[in-house]
Amino acid sequence: MVLAARADGVISMEITGDSRDKLEVVGDGVDAVRLVSCLRRKLGHAEILQVEEVKHENPEHYETDKEPDEPPPQCLCYHGYCCHHHLPTPPMVVCEEPSNCPVM
Repeated sequence: MVLAARADGVISMEITGDSRDKLEVVGDGVDAVRLVSCLRRKLGHAEILQVEEVKHENPEHYETDKEPDEPPPQCLCYHGYCCHHHLPTPPMVVCEEPSNCPVM
């Protein structure tokens, strides 16, 4: 039950059935396939018996007359012309020291 309760969009859960072997999950935007997959991994067997939209008795209560919010204005950034200036590599001076070895 904890696994189903943690699923996104779950509003309520109830164990139903004659032998209390069914789990009824009510929610908004519940991914039924993903929920069953998680239950199968944990329990070994799970199946979807019914998926339906719940109709409310008083739809005016749930609907709002608000106008949709306007999207925020988009910020347009101009980066201009891009030019990379690479520094020249510093000159390298190689000097060989006189050898102190008399054999050579």
